[in-house]
Amino acid sequence: MKFDAIVVGGSFAGLSAAMQLVRARKHVLMVDAGRPRNRFAATAHGFLGQDNRRPADIRADALAQLGRYPTLTLWEDEALMAERRIGGFHLELAEHGTAESTVLILALGVEDTLPAIPGLAERWGRSVLHCPYCHGFEIGGGPIGILASSPLAAHQGGLLPDCGKTTMFVEPGVTFDEELSAMLSARGVSMETERVVELLGEGQGLQGVRLADGRMVEVHALFAQSQVAIASPLASQLGLELEESPQGFHIRAEMGRTSMPGVFAAGDAASPMHNATLASVAGVMAGVSAHRALIEASLWE
Repeated sequence: MKFDAIVVGGSFAGLSAAMQLVRARKHVLMVDAGRPRNRFAATAHGFLGQDNRRPADIRADALAQLGRYPTLTLWEDEALMAERRIGGFHLELAEHGTAESTVLILALGVEDTLPAIPGLAERWGRSVLHCPYCHGFEIGGGPIGILASSPLAAHQGGLLPDCGKTTMFVEPGVTFDEELSAMLSARGVSMETERVVELLGEGQGLQGVRLADGRMVEVHALFAQSQVAIASPLASQLGLELEESPQGFHIRAEMGRTSMPGVFAAGDAASPMHNATLASVAGVMAGVSAHRALIEASLWE
């Protein structure tokens, strides 16, 4: 069977894209490998109407709502290969063989590469965090650390003092220009240039960090900057144009449209800004743009 659209990725962006298309009575296949980036977070925050809920519960509710529409097909599977063919797109899947569609929506998500410090990876999404807007309120009141492995840390340093006493642990080779240094000073951020060698605390909690000179500094949360990579080879297989941001490369998309006609993209893999609300909005735009492309294709058949 050939679908009107295939959506690869079943988190907030992919779900929002699929919703637009099934409501337009288009036949949609959603392929989801079940590895959302936010699986490490206990709860989501700042997402209107969904604040303080488990990301898995938000997705489950969305899937239940999508399931009311008879034109949705969901495959829990991994898309291994995509190519453009006459009349649309061909996908090869790990479990379901192949699938065909007229348009393709990539909501691929990203994978994080974290600083290689003992105790950091196992606390990711719990007491080691990336977004002050997503987690700042919850950890407010106690001492906060920022692991400055890139100049992006200045953004976190500008925001987090509103939530608690903030210490910036500056990694070797990272510098801030005069303007950023003045801003951090004005915001009361303490600067520590001794390297962090270990995170301390019970389980996924955090009580402090150990520095290379043996000192321990109390912090109850640590913000870090990860490097990200698109969590699927499909974009590169299709030869889509990418853009570089300080954290890595993402798919260039305008109103959901990519550099290849018929291919649309949304979510963290198509933006330098990573946020649940923004991913959902981008998914809506990609779904609407894909629907318009289907209408245009039907006019020329």
